Amino acid sequence: MEENSKVSFDSKSIQEILTLRYDTTLIPKLQKLSWKNFVPKNNPVSLDTIEKLITDEITTKINPEKSKISLALSGGIDSTLVLALIRKQFPKIPIETISIKFADSIDESTIASKTAEYFETNHSIISIENFLQELPKAIYISQKPFWDLHWYYVVKKANSFSNCLVSGDGGDELFGGYSFRYSKFSTLVNQNSSPIDKVKAYLQCHDRDRVPDQENIFTEKLKFSWNSTHDILLPYFDNSLSLLDQVFLADYNGKLLYNFSPINSKLHDYFKMDSVTPILSNNLIDYSTHVSYNQKYDQENNVGKIPLRMLLKNLDAEKFVNTTKLGFSMNTLNLWKTYGQKICKLYLTESRIVQDGLINNDWVKKHIDTPNLDVNYVNKFLGLLAFEIWYRLFITKEMKPEEQLN
Repeated sequence: MEENSKVSFDSKSIQEILTLRYDTTLIPKLQKLSWKNFVPKNNPVSLDTIEKLITDEITTKINPEKSKISLALSGGIDSTLVLALIRKQFPKIPIETISIKFADSIDESTIASKTAEYFETNHSIISIENFLQELPKAIYISQKPFWDLHWYYVVKKANSFSNCLVSGDGGDELFGGYSFRYSKFSTLVNQNSSPIDKVKAYLQCHDRDRVPDQENIFTEKLKFSWNSTHDILLPYFDNSLSLLDQVFLADYNGKLLYNFSPINSKLHDYFKMDSVTPILSNNLIDYSTHVSYNQKYDQENNVGKIPLRMLLKNLDAEKFVNTTKLGFSMNTLNLWKTYGQKICKLYLTESRIVQDGLINNDWVKKHIDTPNLDVNYVNKFLGLLAFEIWYRLFITKEMKPEEQLN
């Protein structure tokens, strides 16, 4: 892991994390793609090709004789498909599957347990009462102020019984899994809209990351500007691609590239776990990005990941899948009511990020005691909490990663 002494304050990084929930100053583990990588040419889509490319990555990266295999099983399309193809390739190897059960949230562990039973895995459920409890440790490992670090708990658990963790990461970005955003985006703009209007519409569709007074969070010292955010996204919408192919391009070059992939890699390195992401093989990325959006996403019925759904059906595994996109889903409003607000008030009332002139205390005081606080503001406060914890760990160095938030 990078030495703590090398972790420094970067205003661009902080603003992006608190605005987009990703950080383009991170060095991506995957190749950044341009609009040319998304020009459609692989139509009609070939299910045989997709299955072969996923299977090739599985057989290349998994050696049953050397590795004890664990797999993060959410009960969704991607992880179920990867599990089905592993079991098809290796019918007899022992597999440990892991699901997360968050307190006061939708419980998907029942679906995952049935899937695990069908594919004959040893299944474990991580029950998390207070998601924020080990946030200092997770931030210490990732070295960035992200708060939604559920993967920390998955890798930590997997480390107790295996040395190789498999995931279904990448299915949403490569095969159109964010259908709840596509439908809204299509109502806000059209093919002839200007690139900047498309960027603004794209940001509107990321409801969880957006509050109307975003610019008031930061002080003059951080020099926040929406123009800087727009500049990051403009190349994805200033090209000849179709409207939704532009969205797929922006999604790929967003959280996947500059949050999930590099941060998860740090977690794997810390726990000395091999990482296998069969859907994110270079060959499948190259193939899938050249499949047009309408081969992946049924706009009329607002259903995404059509090729992966069809593959699951062919493998007789679609009966286990939760058709509504949830992933490892946590109810942040309930988290706020049980632990979040209390912890945020403890750390943000006399915060170092306010004392050092980075965050506007008036914004904090205006919203933190608001009854029935909107979920967007809850997410923003959790982001500020992560920033404060990161600041105390790496800048003022007054906090230890073992400290727990209760």
